[in-house]
Amino acid sequence: MQIVKNTIIVILCLLLIPVAAIATAGAKQKSADGPNRVFSGGPLVAGELYRGAEPDWDFVNDISTIEMQLLDPAQSRRIWIAEYDNRIFVWSGYMDNFIGRLWKSWPGQAESDGRAVLRIDGMRYERQLQRIESGDVLDGLTEVIPGKYHASMTRKNVAEGNVWLF
Repeated sequence: MQIVKNTIIVILCLLLIPVAAIATAGAKQKSADGPNRVFSGGPLVAGELYRGAEPDWDFVNDISTIEMQLLDPAQSRRIWIAEYDNRIFVWSGYMDNFIGRLWKSWPGQAESDGRAVLRIDGMRYERQLQRIESGDVLDGLTEVIPGKYHASMTRKNVAEGNVWLF
């Protein structure tokens, strides 16, 4: 009986090692300048802050992900981006259920306070995110986004609240 008890204790201790490592890495990343591939990060501080005329956003079509930080809370994450009609758009799927909204809290935060900083190729851009739920722009985005990411982006997904578009 003692051998079984000791074996269980050893197994539990061994399982705690990766759990502690993951928790530590996640906590450490929260104060880092930007996110990594797995964990969200802290405020985006490195990189020049863009000043000037609105850029030609066509270049984001060649970029897979960008870093985005909301000002409240000051937390950054990696996110997909698309350009249409020389405007940039970000979005979040899985927003039509409790688990999706729990997993992806940034869209609700952006809807409340859309102040954001985007870091693209080391340059920071201040933006004001506004949720888009309808309009002609959806016609273009429902072609651009699935073509770039092979994601399901339809007017119906946006209208039903499964996809939140900014």
